[in-house]
Amino acid sequence: MANTDNTAKSQRSQNAQEPQESHTGTDDDNRANDQGAAAPRPKPMEVLREARAQFAELTGLTAESVTTFEQTEDGWALEVEVLELARVPDTMSLMASYLVELDSEGQLTGYQRRSRYERGRADK
Repeated sequence: MANTDNTAKSQRSQNAQEPQESHTGTDDDNRANDQGAAAPRPKPMEVLREARAQFAELTGLTAESVTTFEQTEDGWALEVEVLELARVPDTMSLMASYLVELDSEGQLTGYQRRSRYERGRADK
């Protein structure tokens, strides 16, 4: 109990010592605060890492590679390749290509499988 009393006393003394803030900002600062400054867009590498993590969590599939990654009007789009079914030999394993869509903040909004193929196959 003595410890909480000391903590409360310490907080009261710190609050009493804090100077009051005075605003000396410019008109531009005031306008930015009034309009609610938008959060900066995440960096592409942050989006890519987060997209892979969200996709893996939702599907249970780990992205082996990202073959397409682009910024869109609504956010981001990427195509990932995943191992869907491991076989022996490895060239017979089934791979899949998924289109993954994210909003402007990097949150996954949807995904769909585009194709399924054997690992050793080349494009048609």
